[in-house]
Amino acid sequence: MKKIEETIMGIKPLDEKAMAEARSRQDNLTKPQGSLGHLESLSIQIAGIKGNPRPRITHKVIFTLVGDHGVTREGVSAYPSEVTPQMVYNFLRGGAAINVLARQIGARVIVVDLGVASVLERNPQLKEKKVALGTHNIAEEPAMSHEEAIRAIEAGIELVEEELPKGIDILGTGDMGIGNTTASSAITTALTGTDVTKVTGRGTGLNDEGWKRKVKVIEKALKINRPNPKDAIDVLSKVGGFEIGGIAGVILAGARYQIPVVIDGFISGAAALIATSLSPEVKPYLIASHQSVEQGHKIILEHLGLKPLLNLDLRLGEGTGAALGIFLVEASLKILDEMATFTEAGVSEKND
Repeated sequence: MKKIEETIMGIKPLDEKAMAEARSRQDNLTKPQGSLGHLESLSIQIAGIKGNPRPRITHKVIFTLVGDHGVTREGVSAYPSEVTPQMVYNFLRGGAAINVLARQIGARVIVVDLGVASVLERNPQLKEKKVALGTHNIAEEPAMSHEEAIRAIEAGIELVEEELPKGIDILGTGDMGIGNTTASSAITTALTGTDVTKVTGRGTGLNDEGWKRKVKVIEKALKINRPNPKDAIDVLSKVGGFEIGGIAGVILAGARYQIPVVIDGFISGAAALIATSLSPEVKPYLIASHQSVEQGHKIILEHLGLKPLLNLDLRLGEGTGAALGIFLVEASLKILDEMATFTEAGVSEKND
């Protein structure tokens, strides 16, 4: 818990002076004020995060954290748990969607085993942070112990700290884990107070019968485990996942080291609920890359006060939305830095 507390203590407010300078420059670029909409406010936010009125991004990192969920035994997913380790090897071979999009934006992908329910083959490209061989079945007992929940969050913090020497100008969060939309729905209900039916989606493609079963499983898990909404670590330990805890740690560390954090979809959103419950000071460092098809994601974004950059009906995870979001962040910063002002371009400004 000490690492978590130290990380939280190190989170600072955004740099208002840098933001004011960035805003002033945006207002004097060769365009009507506000005409580039969210791209303008995005660049100003990044200036505040980085403490630099004209920040640039070179080193882009996407953390794809992986873990299994015991609740899959309840038939809450259209895919078997075997898919989790199979996808890890796909990530490592560079054949997954996140690999393609990361190559497109020039980002490195850090694949991390937080809790895959099998022993994976050693690979120099795979980060080993396994807390346990998957979570327990939340329909019968807590997902993990309180100590394991802390360990998962601390593992996420460690990941960022280990990558810092290689350079991180911006980071994206991603996930993989069959059954993790069930855990995320339970977390969302616990921390926002929203009814289970409103936060539960169809995950990897459940039919109506499967969705109803999933809702009942989540309701049962919440009733049995009774997570405390005022204690984010208790919520994580009762109904969460190791990869979700790890992402929460990545988010906390990103804020601690003044790195913009571009969160992916529903799973990353659930992790953001955990992180912001631990430290509300994290919120200004968050950028919502997109709004997932998963209906609970919209509720999370509204709860956090985040406006998604995109709405492309994505529901894959892995960090795919975050990769697209990072591209837009970089575009916003290039506008701020490279576009000419009216004075520089010799263009007449609008009439008073």
